Amino acid sequence: MEKQKKPSSFTYASSGVDIAAKDEVLLDVERTLKTDDKRVLNSVGAFATLYDGKFPEYEHPVLVMKTEEPGSKQLLAFQHDRVESICADMVNHLINDIIVMGAKPLAMQDAVICGKLDKNIVKRIVAGVAAACTAQECVLTGGETSEQPGVIPEGTYILTASIVGVVEKAKVIDGSKVKDGDVVLAIASNGLHTNGYSLVRRLMKEKPEILNTKVDQMSFLDAILLPHLCFYKTVKGILGDSGLHGMAHITGSGIEGNLERILPKSVNATIDLSSLRVLPIFTAIRDAGEIADAEMLRTYNMGVGLTLIVDAKSAEKIQSHIKKQSHDCYPIGNIVKGNGKVTFEGTVTWSA
Repeated sequence: MEKQKKPSSFTYASSGVDIAAKDEVLLDVERTLKTDDKRVLNSVGAFATLYDGKFPEYEHPVLVMKTEEPGSKQLLAFQHDRVESICADMVNHLINDIIVMGAKPLAMQDAVICGKLDKNIVKRIVAGVAAACTAQECVLTGGETSEQPGVIPEGTYILTASIVGVVEKAKVIDGSKVKDGDVVLAIASNGLHTNGYSLVRRLMKEKPEILNTKVDQMSFLDAILLPHLCFYKTVKGILGDSGLHGMAHITGSGIEGNLERILPKSVNATIDLSSLRVLPIFTAIRDAGEIADAEMLRTYNMGVGLTLIVDAKSAEKIQSHIKKQSHDCYPIGNIVKGNGKVTFEGTVTWSA
């Protein structure tokens, strides 16, 4: 009689992947992602999301798509249990990237990659992303959770997401209408948003006393982990306004690098550095690291979350609209004839 083989010890679970835990998370995710949005035609569990592509309210709809992740800020966020905060960072960054082209956010898909799946953490992540989407009139339709032992360290989570928006083709904002004589307006950020964290983490490691710094009555840690602001509801009332010629989301590479992405080759943007309302967190970082102004300007938004390039005749009206949405908005420069570059004049006035 043939001897029966002993059960093998080689199983997926013994290799570090817990399918049962993932299945439990998926059941919870299905409840979290339940939506009344009629464009979503199926539910979690299918191989892919079905999304109705009819846009009867648009004459010529153009889809606007973007993929993003919240950078090394997520390492600090998970270390300090700011799960929901980093979810808002990712969602808000993505939405800002598509609204500057005039788009309305529609749907998002996320991915959670980890070394060891903690059911409670993943549930919080999905709920956090869904809540951030809902707050901006968008819907999280699904995504992926990937447990990768031996590839990602246990306790580490890497987030990423993709978004789809829509804009009327005739109302796409791409900077092509920017002209000599236009005005550059700034909409204020609330801090670092999602950029420059590798430099901050180095400062925290080499100069740990920075953690004792108070910033606007907050701890340094609380100040750097403030969630990235989303500007969709702030600007949606002026999307399509003939006086709005261009918008730039100020992320890595600062004002110069991001504003140049939308400038026609026939003009320059002249930015008055003395007009910037620099937030105290940037002064704290600069002082702690003795960082040159040029490096700060290249790395951080310096208090400017979004720039708007507007017709001079529309500047006051648009500025007033933004302020009514409870966001600080003020002029920082002008568009002049040139070759598609940003030039600086004046010097930065650092906050006390």
